[in-house]
Amino acid sequence: MPGTIGGTGGEGAGGDAVPAAGGGGPTAVPGGLRRTLTFRDLIVYGLLFIAPMAPVGIFGTLQAKSHGAITLVYLVATVAMAFTAYSYAQMVRVAPQAGSVYTYARVGLGEGAGFVAGWMAMLDYLLIPAVAYLFSGIALHALVPSVHAWVWTALAVAVTTLLNLWGVRAAARVGFAVLAMEIVVLAVFVVSAVVELIAHGAPRGWAAPLTGEGGFAVGAVLAAVSVAVLSYLGFDAIASFAEEAAGPVATGEGGRGPGGPDRVARAVLTCLVVAGVLFAVQTYLAALLMPVSAAELAARPAEQGGAFYATVDAAVGGWLRDLVAVSKAVGAAFAALAGQAAAGRLLFAMARDRRLPGAMSKVDAGSGVPRRALLGAALVTLVAAVWAARRDDGLDQLSSVVNVGALTAFGLLHASVIGCFWIRRAGGAPSVLRHLVVPLLGLAVVAAVIVEAAGAAQAVGGAWLVVGLGVLAVQYRGRGRAGGLRG
Repeated sequence: MPGTIGGTGGEGAGGDAVPAAGGGGPTAVPGGLRRTLTFRDLIVYGLLFIAPMAPVGIFGTLQAKSHGAITLVYLVATVAMAFTAYSYAQMVRVAPQAGSVYTYARVGLGEGAGFVAGWMAMLDYLLIPAVAYLFSGIALHALVPSVHAWVWTALAVAVTTLLNLWGVRAAARVGFAVLAMEIVVLAVFVVSAVVELIAHGAPRGWAAPLTGEGGFAVGAVLAAVSVAVLSYLGFDAIASFAEEAAGPVATGEGGRGPGGPDRVARAVLTCLVVAGVLFAVQTYLAALLMPVSAAELAARPAEQGGAFYATVDAAVGGWLRDLVAVSKAVGAAFAALAGQAAAGRLLFAMARDRRLPGAMSKVDAGSGVPRRALLGAALVTLVAAVWAARRDDGLDQLSSVVNVGALTAFGLLHASVIGCFWIRRAGGAPSVLRHLVVPLLGLAVVAAVIVEAAGAAQAVGGAWLVVGLGVLAVQYRGRGRAGGLRG
């Protein structure tokens, strides 16, 4: 592929992965990752991390904040996140490596920016799985009160870690089964909702989820969009598997069809579109069935968290409410599985470039996964999740800080596209639309969401950034004595 940089770009252990001839089986040099993931596997990892019914937990908040126009909110949010997805698709073709945004910033902006991007993404990839594990633990504790939530949380971490250590394809197969279960539950909700609407009609106008209740309010919709975009965090994890996507590194290498990087790029874009459609459909139906108005919901903030479940209970019945709750509990644990796998690849890539301890750059010869990096990610996630599970306000504390890391990394991703194509000229001939306008629009979206983020999230993100800059300064000093850094 013209403009493709390296096979893996690694300097340390692991070496360069050898492209699979014809997109076949596990073909990496000893110590490298294996190219075994199909297009379907990549979609599974992305949708697992996002979760097909991600809007359930924030449905009430967004319905109240948008004055009833929640479906429009998700349509706008999908378009807003499309800029980020498109930038990922551009960079994965230039640098098809395991580090995702860490690698892209390193290629487009230099070593220092790459480290900062990886450092900020680390906050996201380590803590979002912790939130998912905790959610699963709380839900299972509600079903089996005799077992404490922290026990369920630790058990979920253990089971999914073992699956990740088993191998990337094995974890993808199990993940596919869980994802299929979540899609079936969502389909049951959709069919039940349609039957109810046909039989009894909608409590409000059919266009209300798109236009709002009592008049359209642009400011309210945009404020809700800044929250809704967080539902999509996770689709970017697909890019972390760039070195494990089946197919040659270069598109059409040897005349044998699409390359691994193209599969990853298509999977990122496809995952976002599929998630956007699923989110729009479920929020549209739930908004039509909701027994109270958006204004009433806004006046009762304590009821917003359970608004989706209350709507399903009132419109269809408790059996579907419980089915959705169980699906969310199981699905959350496997969303964490995908997140943990992505975190392991990020740690692996940074360790391979000697940005983290080199021990995490080793790939297990039997399973073909970065075992030590996965265990390191699992340990951090376990500590954070169990700590939060033992506190009454643990979920709120953890949830409030997980987003700024990902958003900062997204911002550096967009800057990397501009840097790579326009400044370093490393990605081939630049396009004004694809390599300037799109990333600038993406940067604007990211900046707006960070501004709207909670103060606690901004503070933790800022503190994490300061620590990362300190680590970077130490590394620069140490490497300067050894002969300097590149880039």
